Amino acid sequence: MSQTDVRLDGSAELRTEREATPGSAGPRHARPAVPEANARSYYGRPVLNEPTWKAPDIAGYLFLGGLAGASSTLAAAAELTGRPRLARAAKVGALCALGGSLYSLIHDLGRPERFVNMLRVFKVTSPMSVGTWILTAYGPQAGCAAATDVTGRLPGLGRAATLGAGLAGSAVATYTAALISDTAVPAWHDGYREMPFLFAGSALAAAGGLGMLAAPAGEAGPARRAALLGAAAECAAATRMERRLGPLAEPLKRSRLLRVGEALSLAGALAGIVAGRRSRIAAAAAGAALLAGSACTRFGIFRAGMESARDPKFTVQPQRRRLARKDLT
Repeated sequence: MSQTDVRLDGSAELRTEREATPGSAGPRHARPAVPEANARSYYGRPVLNEPTWKAPDIAGYLFLGGLAGASSTLAAAAELTGRPRLARAAKVGALCALGGSLYSLIHDLGRPERFVNMLRVFKVTSPMSVGTWILTAYGPQAGCAAATDVTGRLPGLGRAATLGAGLAGSAVATYTAALISDTAVPAWHDGYREMPFLFAGSALAAAGGLGMLAAPAGEAGPARRAALLGAAAECAAATRMERRLGPLAEPLKRSRLLRVGEALSLAGALAGIVAGRRSRIAAAAAGAALLAGSACTRFGIFRAGMESARDPKFTVQPQRRRLARKDLT
């Protein structure tokens, strides 16, 4: 067709929508102007399939696993510095926490043989596979360390197991951060940089709290210092993660459990340093606050992640920001 149309009166007139000639619209790579779309999904339905994990099982597994691993590390430090009662309390506490975490994990899996089936392969790119083998290497050592200490038999074997569990315990306390960050859940996935430090700090604070709660004040010095270091690391990592994530941190900032967890951890750590060495009651109260604070942090992280998976904007908006940055470059 030509650029002119014949009107009913027989005259030819240029169509207004065809006045622009090819190549006159601007830069070759300019994008057409489109209205800003609402950051929602189809009928507001979630973009992601929400994980089927349940809070009592998986959040409990995150808390108890971190407590077990950090307690074994604290037990190794107490063993090396000649604090037998603190070492025993940490070893027994680690074994009990490990049992609770394994129960929570297997309960979520549904059948015990599913855990055994994960040992059929070792996949270094899978945090679940690596974590399963870490637990398999750590569990017998933690059990041997506690059993030999309580019975008083085979002290040499027990000491070796204590040191081995202490080394593996640091991985047990932090690998769950890599596990949840490897999912598509926005608040977990985008927080992968700070999540290991947050989990390590929370676990260390909980282990310090257990040490202050169960060991005499004269031997609980390492536990008090571990609690203070862990609480500081936990709060610093959480603050940095919320600032870096920007709008995506909204579920984290709204979480009352996270705010309560931070408050309990800091209060417990400060109370343990200031009054824990002089008062057994103050030490026990500080230890209980630290344990409760760590549990609140893990459950708060879990619920905030689930909330970010349910709301489509936490999936759509980060994708648009990444596309915008890509266009600018």
